[in-house]
Amino acid sequence: MEFQLWWTGKTAFKYLEDGIHDYKSRVGKMCRFTIHEFKGTKSIKNPELIMEMEENDMYKKLQKNDYVILLDEKGKKFTSQNFATEISRLQTLSNPRVTFVIGGAYGFSEKFKKNANYLLSFSDFTMSHQLIRLVFMEQLYRAFTIINNKPYHND
Repeated sequence: MEFQLWWTGKTAFKYLEDGIHDYKSRVGKMCRFTIHEFKGTKSIKNPELIMEMEENDMYKKLQKNDYVILLDEKGKKFTSQNFATEISRLQTLSNPRVTFVIGGAYGFSEKFKKNANYLLSFSDFTMSHQLIRLVFMEQLYRAFTIINNKPYHND
């Protein structure tokens, strides 16, 4: 079982990059985990075309039996404890990869959303596609510490 996190475009701020790298290192000690950064499309001004191009790049990399979860403000919400339970459940799936995907600045098309296994939200707030990368990494690490009874999460 491998967990993946995908996003489009480079991380713009060093402090986010440093935090993501730190949590990636921590998570990597508890599961197989990779991050894939897709090339962004800055020269185009049409949001629908940008989403289409970003999603086409992702479709090319998706494998037939990937379990795909899109991070979207309208998705399911979990507490940290419930997210840990969900990560445990995902580990029991027969799918070889669970792929979490963070959309670009314009999010995802309805078609892309319908092809995902489900949508996941971390807040009722709208977060930038840059910031949610770090928030996701921290929550994934927190989930694995809960699963493995490591000291990090306090109820």
